[in-house]
Amino acid sequence: MTTTDALTAATLRLRAAGCVFAEEEAAILAEAAAETAATAEEETLAALVERRAAGEPLEQVVGYADFCGVRVHLRPGVFVPRVRSELLVRLGATIVRPDSLVVDLCCGSGALGLALRHRVPGIILHAADLDPVATACAVDNLGEKSIVHQGNLFDPLPAQLRGNIDLLLANVPYVATHHIPFLPAEARDHEPATALDGGVDGLAVFRAVTRAAPAWLAPAGVLLSEITEAQAETALAIAAGNGLTATITTDDDLDARVIVARQARPRQGKR
Repeated sequence: MTTTDALTAATLRLRAAGCVFAEEEAAILAEAAAETAATAEEETLAALVERRAAGEPLEQVVGYADFCGVRVHLRPGVFVPRVRSELLVRLGATIVRPDSLVVDLCCGSGALGLALRHRVPGIILHAADLDPVATACAVDNLGEKSIVHQGNLFDPLPAQLRGNIDLLLANVPYVATHHIPFLPAEARDHEPATALDGGVDGLAVFRAVTRAAPAWLAPAGVLLSEITEAQAETALAIAAGNGLTATITTDDDLDARVIVARQARPRQGKR
């Protein structure tokens, strides 16, 4: 079979499986197959196409996602970074300087921290996630320039970070539990529930992060977290109830909303 015939067959198979952008995806899968042809992990185009046709996210099949100017390596079962999360990176880049201490909480693949470090080289970056597969993936992406911790929220962070975090990126799970069955199958079946399920109203993890954040943030520290439009009013109240001054920033093109929460009363004394 010629390359053209193989691409045509791949496109037809993907189209039959319901892939809207079948032709573009076939080309991406063909490139991924070619890149692995000389390695021990070789997978044929047909094998990759079948994985995609079975519903696995394209990014997990090819092993990477292009996000906010960086290529993020992915492993099967790891949360795929969403385009809307670029707003978190853009906002973060306006807050930090090269020597700022940044924590990427619920980091997944480490995509947010990696993209922010790309935009502002020199930040001191720590990342943490509960999922061991995700933390291994974050190590792949962040390398030796940053430190990745495995554990629940703030639990695995070094004590010396307490009171010194300039920017807390917390892209916590925020889908309400009763909405999980209505998510696309790609997310529902191939991404960990811990990266999606935010409890009854989607804000359970946000509440936990916001409750602890004031003790971890520096005097002028900022917490950034993604939310939905329906959650905005409640999220603002949660932030205020924990001593943070918060606003909402939106980007209609990305269909993104981020709560920007700052220390309301800077603490006295040196860091």
